Amino acid sequence: MDASALLLSRLQFAFTISFHIIFPAFSIGLAAWLAVLETKHLWTGNAVYRTLFQFWLKIFGVAFGLGVVSGVVMAFQFGTNWSVLSNMSGPVQGPLLSYEAFTAFALEAGFFGVLILGRQRVAPWFYLFSTVMVAFGTTLSAFWIMVNNSWMQVPVGYVVHNGQFVPDDWTKIIFNSVVWSRFPHMLLASYLTGAFCVASSGAWYLLRDKSRAEALVMLRMGLLLAAVLMPIQLAFGHLVGDYVHDFQPAKFAAIEGRWHDEQPASEVLIAWPDPVHETNTYEIKIPVLGSIVGSMSLTSKEVGLTDFPPQDRPPVLIPFATFRIMVGCGLIMIALAWLGSYLSVTHRLERSRFLLWSIFLSFPLPFIAILTGWYTAEVGRQPWVIYGALRTDQAMTPFLTAGTALSSLILFGAIYLFIFSFGTLYIYRLLRDGPSRHATELPYDATPNRPMSLAGGEAGAASFMTAGE
Repeated sequence: MDASALLLSRLQFAFTISFHIIFPAFSIGLAAWLAVLETKHLWTGNAVYRTLFQFWLKIFGVAFGLGVVSGVVMAFQFGTNWSVLSNMSGPVQGPLLSYEAFTAFALEAGFFGVLILGRQRVAPWFYLFSTVMVAFGTTLSAFWIMVNNSWMQVPVGYVVHNGQFVPDDWTKIIFNSVVWSRFPHMLLASYLTGAFCVASSGAWYLLRDKSRAEALVMLRMGLLLAAVLMPIQLAFGHLVGDYVHDFQPAKFAAIEGRWHDEQPASEVLIAWPDPVHETNTYEIKIPVLGSIVGSMSLTSKEVGLTDFPPQDRPPVLIPFATFRIMVGCGLIMIALAWLGSYLSVTHRLERSRFLLWSIFLSFPLPFIAILTGWYTAEVGRQPWVIYGALRTDQAMTPFLTAGTALSSLILFGAIYLFIFSFGTLYIYRLLRDGPSRHATELPYDATPNRPMSLAGGEAGAASFMTAGE
């Protein structure tokens, strides 16, 4: 095995997955937001919701496309850089990825076409149904990916046959107990990403005195959703920590920065882990709190990293630091959501420019939280690619050289930066221009191949004139 090729392959996967994950997380949240907007428009008839729907549909389309393109690279990497993993886990992971394509992608692609082209071709109820199906498809996609990743975290329901992991109980794999904490945790993270992006956009428009009616809807609805979801997200985050504590004790010890067994255990708030001397420097900790966090007990014994051989320990600094960054982002978001919602209810939010600026500048926080959460989960799992069953250095393609790995890393990096720079720039320009008040309200039976259907009396003529301005 070429150690340099292994490092480069890991860097390549980390780079590509970091780019990929932000777009599905964003689009899952936006798909739910679009469903809410379309429902509100049909329920109230308020044109502001229709204007916002058309505006965010464009952004969703770009993010959805970027997510699909970046996701394709994942499949290639399994074959080029991780062929041993592909061969050994293919009987489990192959069908799971196929289920995603047959269910989630089919729903997303089919009904997304209706959203783009079918507004004037289908009845309003069917258009709403299509919007809900797109949101459901993005949720299904997240579900299958989390089932796949959760199996790698806690492999169950398989036997080893001829050097391969062969499923012998799909119910254990699909309904793995850890899925039901990790999947909601990821789904809520996506909804919170959408909520904060919407709210920060609304704050931006208010600060610029632009699209005031639409901005207030975005700001208030985004903050209210975040205020409701953040406590639920914290609860599911605790459940995720419980599974790590029970199934991956070395990862849990690394996250906690605990080197030696403690009873009761302290909770390390801030430190600099020193793997060479198996201790922490600049440490600040709270007695007993570690046992409460780990086992909901005042007296429990919590294991330290020295219980595990050095070769079986994760690199401590990364999961230790990324976990605290994730939690820090969450605490800032919950403070902004609660304070902003309170001021919104008391009709003082739009007058607080300091809070508006804080909400606007908060838009990177959910993305940072998602990325650092994934780094905590994936780096903390090391040195295992399938926990307890297959080590990462054994999963790499045996004949892969450092030169080949470096070439593909540079190639992927250049392509990603080129494509996604333009994609991100286009999304920025859409956001900068803001919602258009000239969104055309056409009768549902007006179709492009029947131009005279637009002339449905004075309302139809007015709509036609508006579209032509």
